[in-house]
Amino acid sequence: MATKSSSPVFTAESIKFLRGLKRNNDRVWFDERKPIYERELKAPMLALIEAINHAFAGFAPQHVRPPQKVMMRIYRDIRFSPNKQPYKTNVAAWWARAGLEKTSGGGYYFELNQNSITIAAGVYMPEREQLFAIRQYLSADGGNHHAQLRAMLSDKKLTSVLTPFDGLKLTRAPKGFSPDDAALDLLLHRQWGVSATLPAEEALKPTLLKQIVSRFERATPLVELLNTPLIGENSGEARTPPTSVNKALFGLPSAR
Repeated sequence: MATKSSSPVFTAESIKFLRGLKRNNDRVWFDERKPIYERELKAPMLALIEAINHAFAGFAPQHVRPPQKVMMRIYRDIRFSPNKQPYKTNVAAWWARAGLEKTSGGGYYFELNQNSITIAAGVYMPEREQLFAIRQYLSADGGNHHAQLRAMLSDKKLTSVLTPFDGLKLTRAPKGFSPDDAALDLLLHRQWGVSATLPAEEALKPTLLKQIVSRFERATPLVELLNTPLIGENSGEARTPPTSVNKALFGLPSAR
């Protein structure tokens, strides 16, 4: 596992800005301090993404993307939201797989907010067709993929540093699947993956890059398994239409 640098990329000023934004989520406050955001959060985040891309080249090359495409916008889409606060109170990055950039699929996620960092990997908000494709793939009728997923989610090397999603489970078998399916416990899930939450202060330490990359690397077999029904066994092409989707943050509820 190669990384470009072990130097910290964020500073106490980064956290201070996010705490201030949490208290003052308005355009006047942000505009007056935009140079601080650019210097203390955007520039370090892009540098961190570049370093993670460098590491991905060794174990997840299909997820290497331009940093500007990976970093999520600080601006909230408030058009259809009752919450009219214009800014997110975190900086975040989402590494989609090649061929799935404009859909959900399985990928890698990092977030820094004023209290914590989140490191996550998996499928968070699959589109309806993708959700069905993953369930088909995991169904016992489709083979032993469900056993492979269970083995991955219980692997001690993985669970020592990442916790499986609760899955936002349904209470009954999804439409089109038997309640007697041996994989029913997994088919009830609406998301599959793992995550870790660490104190925000970890973002100030020289070990940040290693903390992220080591977890991403351990989660790679899981991400690849979940993406297989979406891209095909031997193809880099997405099977589902590339309809647009808003990348919600890991940890927020899905409506499906």
